[in-house]
Amino acid sequence: MSFPPARAVGRGAAWYRGDCHVHSVHSDGELTPDELVVRARAAGLDFIATTEHNSAAPPGVWGQLAADDFLILLGEEVTTKTGHWLALGIDPGEVVDWNHQVRDGLVDRCLDQVHRAGGLCVAAHPHAPYPSGDFMFPFRGFDAVEVWNGAWTSDRPWNADNEAALAEWGRSLAADIHSGSWRPAMGNSDTHLEGQIGIPHTVVFAEELSTEAILAGIRAGRSWIAESADVDVSFTARAGGRVAGVGERLATRGGQVEVRASVQGVPAGTVSFHTDRGKVHRAPLPADGVGVVQWDTRAEDSASVRVEVRHPDGNTAALTNPIILT
Repeated sequence: MSFPPARAVGRGAAWYRGDCHVHSVHSDGELTPDELVVRARAAGLDFIATTEHNSAAPPGVWGQLAADDFLILLGEEVTTKTGHWLALGIDPGEVVDWNHQVRDGLVDRCLDQVHRAGGLCVAAHPHAPYPSGDFMFPFRGFDAVEVWNGAWTSDRPWNADNEAALAEWGRSLAADIHSGSWRPAMGNSDTHLEGQIGIPHTVVFAEELSTEAILAGIRAGRSWIAESADVDVSFTARAGGRVAGVGERLATRGGQVEVRASVQGVPAGTVSFHTDRGKVHRAPLPADGVGVVQWDTRAEDSASVRVEVRHPDGNTAALTNPIILT
């Protein structure tokens, strides 16, 4: 097959793990597409997105690498002089023009091009410390923000400031929720080198393993970010017998809300609940890496709650998109 199919058999409606920021030898990566897929599957991923710099996925390269249980989305990393962004779910052979920058008014036309194809636009590593790495475009028009970008262990000190990206997203989240529109967070490896793929990745609830369903799950915020497939997080909120999960809305009717996080694979870590109004509740995880943490809040105190899971050294193990409280 020239290009990978847009649908795989998958497991039906389920949580799927994927890395949507991956480079191969067809741009500036060191691994071939075959090597990337082998390593992605070994890392426990169900899908990846091809995101070569300013170019389409080449025909006749990726098609034969897809499988019934592995999906390959087509994309591009649009690498401009004033920030990078991911165009996910574009058509085979489609290229999004990269020759635009902040204040020239051309980015909106490019975002529209991706949206017309049914695709998703993601602000990539907003605080990357290299020329053009700082994301200077307004988030308006973008569908999601990459708040967690993979670490580099090489002679190229290109590690993005994930904490700054997370804090910036958290601040914008409060205003966006109250305006009725918010942008979900994503995490991707930005793989260029051996040993990077899937660290981190985004775990998405999708109705099926297809490009359309995966993008719909990301767009709706039905997703969370994990540092590896060893980490598993379940996050729910309950009020008056009603239950909601990540990215969903919960009608609280002004009553008490019980939020609950179940975490596996993070020994001796810390779970923290964060509201859009600045309240934080932290609790330790047991040393065996399996634990459940609960917290009670009220909609009058918070319009949304999200979860962060961190190791004892403060490094992030997982984080979720919010549950919206109404």
